[in-house]
Amino acid sequence: MNNNNKSKQIKKPPILFDKTQEIIKKIEENIKGELLVYWSSENGAISDNDIIALYDIFEKKGRSEKINIFIKSDGGDVETALRITNLIREYFPHVKVFVPLQCASAATMIALGADEIHMGSLSYLTPIDSSLTHELSPLDRDNSQVSVNQDELLRIVKLWEKKSKEHHGNPYSDIFKYIHPLVLGAIDRSSSLSTRVCKEILSYHLESEEEAEYISKVFNSDYPSHSYPITAKEAANIGLKVKKLDPIISTLFLKLNEIYSEMAGRALTDFDEYNQHDNEITSIIEGKDIQIYYQNDKDLYYIKDERRWQTLNENSSWRKIELINNQKKYSTLHIR
Repeated sequence: MNNNNKSKQIKKPPILFDKTQEIIKKIEENIKGELLVYWSSENGAISDNDIIALYDIFEKKGRSEKINIFIKSDGGDVETALRITNLIREYFPHVKVFVPLQCASAATMIALGADEIHMGSLSYLTPIDSSLTHELSPLDRDNSQVSVNQDELLRIVKLWEKKSKEHHGNPYSDIFKYIHPLVLGAIDRSSSLSTRVCKEILSYHLESEEEAEYISKVFNSDYPSHSYPITAKEAANIGLKVKKLDPIISTLFLKLNEIYSEMAGRALTDFDEYNQHDNEITSIIEGKDIQIYYQNDKDLYYIKDERRWQTLNENSSWRKIELINNQKKYSTLHIR
């Protein structure tokens, strides 16, 4: 990178703590209780490090009888969803989840652990069928590993068997040309894991093992697409305790989401076609008087011959803002 590139001003995302705190205060007045926000952008995901960030906020809040959680996420790690549910239940015996927008995959799992799920006209959950990105996963056109989905693999096999007169031999001999057998094994194990995790999460508030088994089966096996939108009506029909999201509260959540979306806007600085700096905020966890967010802070270099981006100068971290005696305190939350 030449000196002209180094002198170029790096884009930085806006930190809108005052605005989000104002909305959170209004929401808490309307729901008559404490609010926790668990929000991630399209480039964020539920991961192990979120647990420490949540723990930090819970320790500040202290234990109480109830908690209200606003979840917006496209999903992430299945086992982390179980750990987060367990952590929440350690601090708050009664849990309400508010889902004004998407609450997908592993985020759906966390919602399943709540006593009540409040959903509105824009709300949806999704199935929890297994997909993963393995070290031996296939590569896309940019040489990045792609996620492999078990349902898609099973459909390939079913189509093969349906057209068996036109094909000869074992379908896996052809599948293995594109997907490594160890990836298939990992996917099968992941499927069993997600079913078990789902049942375990439901057991936090469902006494009937049969009911937990049924709901888990539906979410893990009964839908043709991983992104199928499960709306409030369908979620209630499955057996979840779904309540209608109050329109006034829904409007406040949408406003809060708009502010978070502004914070998490693309903060990518292009120095030239091969060099970039990424400063994007991908995840935000917030409660009254405290906000913790994950911010990328890294250089990206494109290796043309290998058709991939290489990360350099990685300084991404969780950042924390606390309001103490009406003064904002900024710090880094060190998580590894």
